[in-house]
Amino acid sequence: MPTPIEIVEAEAMRLTPGERADLADRLWLSVHSKDEVDAAWDAEIARRIRQIDSGEVECIPWETVMAELRARLD
Repeated sequence: MPTPIEIVEAEAMRLTPGERADLADRLWLSVHSKDEVDAAWDAEIARRIRQIDSGEVECIPWETVMAELRARLD
């Protein structure tokens, strides 16, 4: 017999990708407040900016990333 989570998951998989994304956002916000999520994103953005500014990571132009992805798919 399927568990309640398995039943909900099976039903959710019948939704469109956009509806599933909306459901995921709603579920996430039911566990974590919007303020918590916003604070986590702010911290992540600050961390990434520090990495770029320090030279720890190298930025890759969007065009290059897209060209590499298209080449992989061809």
